[in-house]
Amino acid sequence: MSVRVSLQPAWLLVSRPYGDSSLLLEAFSRDHGRVGLVAKGARNPKSRQRGVLQVFTPLLLSWIGRGDLATLTAAESQGSPLFLAGERVFYGWYINELLSHLLHRHDAHAPLFELYAALMPALAASEIEALTALRLFEKHLLAEVGYGLQLPSWLQADARYRYDWDEGPQPDQTGYAGSSLIALRDGSFETVAELSDARRLLQAALRRQLGGRELETPKLLRSVRGFDGAE
Repeated sequence: MSVRVSLQPAWLLVSRPYGDSSLLLEAFSRDHGRVGLVAKGARNPKSRQRGVLQVFTPLLLSWIGRGDLATLTAAESQGSPLFLAGERVFYGWYINELLSHLLHRHDAHAPLFELYAALMPALAASEIEALTALRLFEKHLLAEVGYGLQLPSWLQADARYRYDWDEGPQPDQTGYAGSSLIALRDGSFETVAELSDARRLLQAALRRQLGGRELETPKLLRSVRGFDGAE
């Protein structure tokens, strides 16, 4: 029996050409999680969906179908598109790529959906605000898929720790600064060094969940920059 969903809050993660005139979509919806959709005829010049189906735009989507690929029946904008300039657009693509790989289809993640909606405008703020929002979203994403980091209350700001994937932080003078782990735990970064440590730890954790798969967006950003920079 087909499932019919009406006016579901959602964001597009990926949009690809499909056939002669359609689009193949990956969407992150509030109540149905990640869903695959075919937008029939959406690439036709006269299609009403052509200008609506854009990434970084809050949407209301309707669809019908069952299994991994349903048919889009309606799409409405729920707000203005978010303009991400320069490298910020790579930050958005990176998050979309992470969600596409780490979320199972049809698993609802309503709290993560709300965090995504808050993340998008934060990516257009100051650099430190954008990177803080990015790091905290990565932390919450890991927790949502069942692999949250252990960042206990006994961490000392002036100590250093290596991170053991089974036991959490362990004292080690060559490891992460305690102040960085505390900042990540509390969601409040004050220095570039704290953000850098958080990035290294979070991306190591995400690589484990990706099974060694290398994401395309960081590679593209490095290519644009001309060096191995950080997201």
